[in-house]
Amino acid sequence: MSEVNIPKRKEKCENCTKQCNKKQSDEGANAHQEREEVNGQEHEGSQLLLSACLSCDGCLSEEESLKISQQSLEEVERVLALNQKCDASKHKVLVASICPQSLPFFAVKFGVDITEAAHKLCAFLKSLGVQHVFDTTLAAGFSILESQKEFVQRFRRRHHDSHALPMFTSSCPGWIRYSERVLGSLVTPHICTTRSPQQIMGCLVKDYFSKQQKLSPEKVYHVLVAPCFDKKLEAVREEFYNSLLETRDVDCVLTSGEIYYLMEQRKVSVEELDSVPLDHVNRDFQEVTLERDGETLLQFAAVYGFRNIQTLVHRMRKGRVPYQLVEVLSCPGGCLSGRGQAVSDAEGRLDKALVQQMEEVYSSLPVRLPEVNPSLHTLYQDWLQGQDSPQAGTLLHTQYRSPIHTQPPHMQW
Repeated sequence: MSEVNIPKRKEKCENCTKQCNKKQSDEGANAHQEREEVNGQEHEGSQLLLSACLSCDGCLSEEESLKISQQSLEEVERVLALNQKCDASKHKVLVASICPQSLPFFAVKFGVDITEAAHKLCAFLKSLGVQHVFDTTLAAGFSILESQKEFVQRFRRRHHDSHALPMFTSSCPGWIRYSERVLGSLVTPHICTTRSPQQIMGCLVKDYFSKQQKLSPEKVYHVLVAPCFDKKLEAVREEFYNSLLETRDVDCVLTSGEIYYLMEQRKVSVEELDSVPLDHVNRDFQEVTLERDGETLLQFAAVYGFRNIQTLVHRMRKGRVPYQLVEVLSCPGGCLSGRGQAVSDAEGRLDKALVQQMEEVYSSLPVRLPEVNPSLHTLYQDWLQGQDSPQAGTLLHTQYRSPIHTQPPHMQW
């Protein structure tokens, strides 16, 4: 870690507490005083590792300390216990999101590969009473795309905005806290405004997913598994709290070590855990926008499953469909989940493990763009006498007609 020099003037973080001052004074009295060069100037004083500064609780307010203390295994177990005792109308739906950076830890601890570690961890979380387990990869994708977009915007205004570049990323809460509390206006205007994958995942769960499930956000308890304690501090930031609904985007951050400790406490055997694939938060309704110079040119969507189709039709009736092209599939999860291959029993239940394996195989297939396929061009000429020929219009197209009796408007899928 880099080092922060503490001169005799003891310039501190603005909100540093008396305990922190006392701690550093005591340490300074016993430390060897030496002269050091910082930015070309000599200073006398002790050294404080940046890692020690960030891990110190001295600058936390009592309110922050209370909020962070509530992000614990005990709090999650309390919510689970309430679900077992209280009236069903007061239950909370537990959702867990796993950071991909946590998976190598579990892979090493479990002695398995990354994919199997994710499946084992998912099985354990669901055995506790967590209903849905996601990973944050999708949220990370949003974060990357938005950061890229912001960088381009900053680059274009670099000549008339002294704060435009360099742009600093914003996904590390330890770095953000240090910037806000110590570095201030020197750095903060340069920090990317894009939320971290953790907090974008919080929005996905509390906004998009809760609407999918027809739940109010406060009925969802969102746990995030992360590799870093600082992520707890990020989750309790005021801008990520909905005061109207009294709910946070991320209710509780648990570290990988805390989850593993819980497994040890409960004497969980990894070998006895099933291999359960993670859920998908955004598979059945996806949106893609084509932009140029900040202007939206085209909007596309993929809509899977009759519930989402119903939502699409409802929006059409209201004149609120902004898309120029929509892929529509009636099976939730798309064609790989077709009931001719993905059911596990006579009652028609979906075999999620099989679907997950099929998706992994399918995604590994090479992508070949049809416009560069020479066989297609040859057939257009030899079979259809050209791409715009009457034969192409007759053999490659059809028509769709409205039935005499339309579906009742009150029908629910």
